[in-house]
Amino acid sequence: MKIKDDKFYRVTAGSTSKTKNMKNKFRSVSTFKIAATYIGTVVGAGFASGQEVLQFFSFFGIYSLPALVLSGLLFILFGYIIMELGQRLNAKSHLSVIRYSGGPWLGRVIDTTITFFLFGALSTMAAGAGAIFAEQFGLSSTLGSVVMVAASLGTVLTGIAGVITAISFVVPVLLFSVISLSIATLVTNGLDLGMIRGFTQPFEAPLPFWPFSSIAYASYNLVLSVAILAPLGRLVTQDNRNTLKKGALYGGIGLAVGVLFINLALLSRPFEAATFEVPMIFIAGQFSPLIQIGYAVVLLAEIYTTAVANLYGFASRFIDPDTAAYKWMAIGTAGAAFVTSLFGFSNLVGILYPAVGVAGILMLGGLAVGYFREHWILQPQGET
Repeated sequence: MKIKDDKFYRVTAGSTSKTKNMKNKFRSVSTFKIAATYIGTVVGAGFASGQEVLQFFSFFGIYSLPALVLSGLLFILFGYIIMELGQRLNAKSHLSVIRYSGGPWLGRVIDTTITFFLFGALSTMAAGAGAIFAEQFGLSSTLGSVVMVAASLGTVLTGIAGVITAISFVVPVLLFSVISLSIATLVTNGLDLGMIRGFTQPFEAPLPFWPFSSIAYASYNLVLSVAILAPLGRLVTQDNRNTLKKGALYGGIGLAVGVLFINLALLSRPFEAATFEVPMIFIAGQFSPLIQIGYAVVLLAEIYTTAVANLYGFASRFIDPDTAAYKWMAIGTAGAAFVTSLFGFSNLVGILYPAVGVAGILMLGGLAVGYFREHWILQPQGET
């Protein structure tokens, strides 16, 4: 069944003048913005802190290298699939993509879990900002959460174009900081293969087999990304599909490179890094307190990009972002997320992450089946 024949997910024949203007404005820098926005939705607090990289990769020692290559390939493949479906379905949220690829029943299950996680992750980002304010700057954790929620809300109220511009502007600074710190660490400490072999402890990882850990890492992060990548795809015209391919390619490579450098930095001092909740703050602190504070600011910026994506994705799931009611939905969501953030960073992470891992794997399976059914089994002649 072709997309244009699906009674639930029919692509609208016309586009509003506002959408056309957004497409024309976006097209000239779309490859960079797609890649940067993709990276920005993934590189949140867990990525920049080093904790996710430690858990999903570094515990496998030298096998972390093929693991991160596999994750990079999954980011490239499924990033493109999500955006391409979003383009053809004219998606304003992740809902149409998920229900098309997963079908009525599985799509509803995945959508419910993703929607729940988007709100939960927004609350977690607010709580994480509060923790950084308290631990690194000696300020009120409540103030940190308020600042993060307010900054995210202000960005989201500018619409999808503002969200994409904000995220793509911040991402180069984030990657530069992460890679620069990692290179400095490698130059200072080097890599000791014997120490890495001695440190290798796969049973400390969430999944003790590196291919499974790699897939779980990609699926977890793609759950976050789908809320932005799906509507991002509709901003690129049908005759410019190569832009989506390049954006997914560069975004996946950028993510893999970022993970690689963080992983190598952690493996340069693995035993010490594994004892910290925020390993990369420890890595930064070995140079000077000023660099440590600077990296804490980078962490806040990475939390911001993820919080913006989560808030936009959650609110647009329920209310059309082109309507006046969307503003109130975004404000209400931001307020509720602030209240939920008061439960604390670690408590929220412990509740959310197991659920999202399952949802992510289901989502990847549904996307793969739906996409390859469309392109290889049904062999459509082309959609409008």
